[in-house]
Amino acid sequence: MSTSPEVQPRVVDPEQLLRRLHPLQMKGGLVLSLSVTFQYLGQWDVFGFVFVASVVRFTANGLLARFGVQRWGPSVTEWIRLGVNAGTLVAIGLWAGWSLLLWIYVPFILLWLHGLDRWGWVRAVLLMAVMDGAALWSGCDPYQPLAFSIIGVLGFLLSAKRAELLQQTLEEVIARREQLARAQDQLRVMHERALQQEKLSSLGMMAAGVAHEINNPMAFVTSNVSSLYKELQLQPVLAEPLKEYVDEVLPETLDGIKRVNAIVSDLRHFARGDPEIPAEYDLNAEAQTALRLAHRELSHCEVQVALGEVGTVVGRPRQIGQALLNLLVNAGQATPPGGTVRLSTRREGEEVRVEIRDTGTGMSPETRRRLFEPFFTTKPPGKGMGLGLAVAHGIVTAQGGHIEVESELGKGSCFTLRLPRVAFSASASLREERGQRGASA
Repeated sequence: MSTSPEVQPRVVDPEQLLRRLHPLQMKGGLVLSLSVTFQYLGQWDVFGFVFVASVVRFTANGLLARFGVQRWGPSVTEWIRLGVNAGTLVAIGLWAGWSLLLWIYVPFILLWLHGLDRWGWVRAVLLMAVMDGAALWSGCDPYQPLAFSIIGVLGFLLSAKRAELLQQTLEEVIARREQLARAQDQLRVMHERALQQEKLSSLGMMAAGVAHEINNPMAFVTSNVSSLYKELQLQPVLAEPLKEYVDEVLPETLDGIKRVNAIVSDLRHFARGDPEIPAEYDLNAEAQTALRLAHRELSHCEVQVALGEVGTVVGRPRQIGQALLNLLVNAGQATPPGGTVRLSTRREGEEVRVEIRDTGTGMSPETRRRLFEPFFTTKPPGKGMGLGLAVAHGIVTAQGGHIEVESELGKGSCFTLRLPRVAFSASASLREERGQRGASA
C-alpha cells in the first residue's frame, strides 16, 4: 500500500478569523471598560474622562471591526486597533491612575493578538513597551506593570503552544481520515475485483461445461460427415451437383468441424482446474492453442507466426499456455486495427525463447515499472482487471524463467519469455519421485 502523502497545514484566513473573534473581543472589552469606568463613581471629573475615553475606544474598535478589514485588510486594521487601544489606555492611566483593573487589559489584548498574523508578537511587545514605559515614567509602582506583563507573556506563550498542539492534532485527524478514505476506496475496488474474479471463475466453469456438452454432438457430426464424404468418394458415377460437394463443400465442412473440435478441446484443456503435474510437452503446440483461443482479440490485426524447432520441454504446459494467452490478448488489445502481432519461438542452448511483439501504442517508463503489479491496468473500466500480465509473470518465474519487456510509446512492445527446457519445479518433482522410488526399493 502506498504511503500517505504529507498533510499540508490548513491555512486560516485572517479576515475570517477576525470576524469570528470580534464578538468575543467586543463583549470582553465592554465588561472591562464598564469595570474601569465605574470604579471612579464619586470622582466625577475622573469618571467623565474615563467614560469618554472608553466610549471612544469602544466605538473605534467597533468601526474597525465593521469596516476596517474590508477597507485596509487584517494587518493594517490590527495596527490601527493597537494604536487606539494603547493610546486610550495610556491616557486613562496618566489621568486616572494605573489601577489594577486597567492592567487587566494587558493580558486580555495579548491573548487577542496571538495567532492573527506573523506580526502578532511584535504588536504584543510594542503594547507592553508603551504601557510599561508610560506607567514607569508617571511614577507607577513598577511591580504592577511587571506582574501583568508577565501574566500577559505567559498567556501569550501558552496560547501559542496550545494552538500548535491543536494544529498538530487536527493534522493527525485529517491524515487519519484521508487514510481511512483511501482504505475504504481500496477495499471497494478490491471487492469489485473479487466479484469480477468470481464471475470469471464461474464463466470458466460454464465454458468447460459447454465445451463438454458440445463435444458429444460434434463427435456424431464428425463421424457422419466423414462417412458421407468417404461414401461419395467411392461412388464411380456422381451427378454434377454431388461432385461439387465431394470436391469443395464436404472438405471445407470437415475442415470447419476440425476447427470447432480444436476450439472445444482447447477450452476444456484451458479450463481444467485440477493441479497440473510437470510433464513433457510441445511448446509450439501450446503456442498454437493460445493463438486459437486469442483469435477474437487478434482478428483486427495481422498475426505473424514463426515457430522454430525447440525440442522437448518439461514443465507445466497448461500454465505456460495460459501465460501465452494472456500475453497475446494483451498484445491484441494494445494494437490498433491494421497493426501486427508476431509470435516466434526458438531454442537457445538449454533455454527456449518466446517472443510476442506488437506494433501497438507502447508504454511509458512509469507504466513499465508497474507492469507486473496485480490489479494495475491502464485500460478503461470494464476492459481489464490488471491480472493478465501479473499471472503470466508469476507462471514464468515459478517455472524458473523470466520475462523481458521492451517498449516505447507509439512504437509497440515486445515481451520475451525465457524458459528452461526443464523447469525448476519439474526438476524438483523428478528428484522427489526418484527419492521415493529409492526409498521403496
